[in-house]
Amino acid sequence: MTSKLKGAMAAVLLTCSGALWAHGDVVPQAVKTEGLEPLGSEWLEENPYRDNARAIEIGSSAYNQNCAACHGLEAKSGGIAPDLRLLEAGAMGDEWFKERVVNGAVRDGRVYMPKMADYLSQEALWAIRSYLESVAVTE
Repeated sequence: MTSKLKGAMAAVLLTCSGALWAHGDVVPQAVKTEGLEPLGSEWLEENPYRDNARAIEIGSSAYNQNCAACHGLEAKSGGIAPDLRLLEAGAMGDEWFKERVVNGAVRDGRVYMPKMADYLSQEALWAIRSYLESVAVTE
């Protein structure tokens, strides 16, 4: 193998490895939800923690631990996944959010987002939704 080819391969590997590790550890991290009203196992249709300061605080931390790797810091997408600041507030946005965290996102057999409800509690996920509402913007 020529040194020129070796150099080109090394450059490709470095570029690819940077992309692979750019999002860090994507294993869902536990979320402490003390201080939030327990919700039980049956999923609610609407965010019960809307405008709840404690939920927003918990949701901010939970988002940064579990969602920011793909959806961006402060929910500002870098283009890999949807910009969650643009989610509609209220029931329609809640419906989409619930659908996505319960069922994940799969296209052409590829998992784009895992079923987060398999890893995080309803309380943690609605707290994340509350945080997202606190940073929401309109286009």
